[in-house]
Amino acid sequence: MTVECEKVNGINLAQGVCDTGTPEIILEGVREAMKSGINSYTRHDGLEIIRKAIANKLQRDNGILVDPETDVVVSAGSTGSFYCTCVALLDPGDEVILFEPFYGYHLSTLQAVEAVPRYVTLRPPDWTFALKDLEAAITPRTKGIMICTPANPCGKIFTRQELGILADFARKHDLFVFTDEIYEYITYDGAKHISPASLPELKDRTITIGGYSKTFSITGWRIGYSACPAKWSERIGYVNDLVYVCAPAPLQHGVARGINELAPSFYQNLAKEYQKKRDMICQALNDIGLKPWKPQGAYYALADASIIPGRTSKERAMHLLETTGVASVPGEAFYDGDSGENILRFCYAKTTEVLDDACKRLRKGF
Repeated sequence: MTVECEKVNGINLAQGVCDTGTPEIILEGVREAMKSGINSYTRHDGLEIIRKAIANKLQRDNGILVDPETDVVVSAGSTGSFYCTCVALLDPGDEVILFEPFYGYHLSTLQAVEAVPRYVTLRPPDWTFALKDLEAAITPRTKGIMICTPANPCGKIFTRQELGILADFARKHDLFVFTDEIYEYITYDGAKHISPASLPELKDRTITIGGYSKTFSITGWRIGYSACPAKWSERIGYVNDLVYVCAPAPLQHGVARGINELAPSFYQNLAKEYQKKRDMICQALNDIGLKPWKPQGAYYALADASIIPGRTSKERAMHLLETTGVASVPGEAFYDGDSGENILRFCYAKTTEVLDDACKRLRKGF
């Protein structure tokens, strides 16, 4: 859709690229690192400064206690962290439960290591599930469960009650719990992000995966991490070394500066700004009859596009692009079956000016 959008010189609300600025302190940290010679290979699991920063942040913000010397692996973005985790801990044929609508890279990564996804479909408007849904997906080959919270693409934040259900389920079936928490600071309306590994019953079986692509608007830097007990992080670190050698050294240093020195108000303001943008796009979608499911977090909105002409969500997305110049992602990208055929995803991680233009185009062209 990004390619198609470029062809018509449209506004790209498809790809999750942040158009907002990167904090100066982070850029300053990168320049400082390059000038001081931090330009070579780092230790396979990352520079000491960023491993310590991540460990301190996990304790402060997430209630997770890890040893920065043994439990943290810095990798090439959260996607790279998940890939290394899957290679390290899964064998071909192992099954992993995946909630749908899912993030495409989670599915692709599982397929790349020849793992088998087992789908549990979340039910709108609150994107709920029941224990019976999980039990219907389990088989003797099931090795893990993937949780994305706040979730791409639906913006769901898993509640403490839901995490309790998942904890009992994972313990009963002896499963790994893989979590993607890349949007942890982008939450709305008082909703609180809870890290699964902060629950005592999950801490010893959870691999927490995160990063700063979204929080610091550095999607192209590829700085992510995994945090888990040393018996697993050692394996993950070996794979990270074999696949990536290390994450970019000066960028690690810059991100560490941001983690260590940005005030709590930075994260609070980030969430407030995105909430305003969420309300902008959801209002515009409502105005043209594309009813959105208001997200609790992340920076995407799913909308019911059944009134748009087309047999598939791809045809509907193309029709919207042709008539308004606004690109979205077809819902079929997030489902194994046909549940996404009437759904489009809109990314609102844009400057206010660009997003306002997109909203005007939607209202005028549809």
